[in-house]
Amino acid sequence: MRPPYLLLDIDGVLIPFPGADGSTPATHTRHEVVPIGRSADNPVAIWLDPAHGSMLADVIGTELFTPVWCTSWRRDAATLIGPLLGLPHLPYVDLPRPRITTSHPNGYLWKRDYVEAWLGDALAVWIDDDFTGLDHDWAAERTARGATTLLIQPDPHVGIEGRHLAEARAWLARTGVGVPAGVHGTDPA
Repeated sequence: MRPPYLLLDIDGVLIPFPGADGSTPATHTRHEVVPIGRSADNPVAIWLDPAHGSMLADVIGTELFTPVWCTSWRRDAATLIGPLLGLPHLPYVDLPRPRITTSHPNGYLWKRDYVEAWLGDALAVWIDDDFTGLDHDWAAERTARGATTLLIQPDPHVGIEGRHLAEARAWLARTGVGVPAGVHGTDPA
């Protein structure tokens, strides 16, 4: 059985949103990247925490999850963001570019319908900063029908923290799905 998916967003998870004063966490380093379709003379400035790379690499290295980018960065996540963090090439959910003016056009995260179709009945941990109550209801409904789903929602001004990945590991230990013998009952940190 395939290990549960670990769906990873970028904006608000790895790239923090600036504070009210325009500041970013002191732990983050500024980079300039050129996403697909953008001119090299007009790069995008992003801030990444180098520690996130090793945190994610540790989780990826366990092979307890199948990591996948789930972000509006699409392929650029694998070719621009991942390498800056020292991560291996990861697949991505090929999300469309909808014409929307809000992240929640139907009261829930715009990605959700696409993720639902992509996941099918697969188990998943989805880390994104932009869930609503309707997304949490959706995850509970998926779980009730056997497609166990955990949503983890970091503060978008801080991003992912070790406790979020520990929560994912603890969830995996509780579900017991795809966990090798001897892992149950271990410290999830």
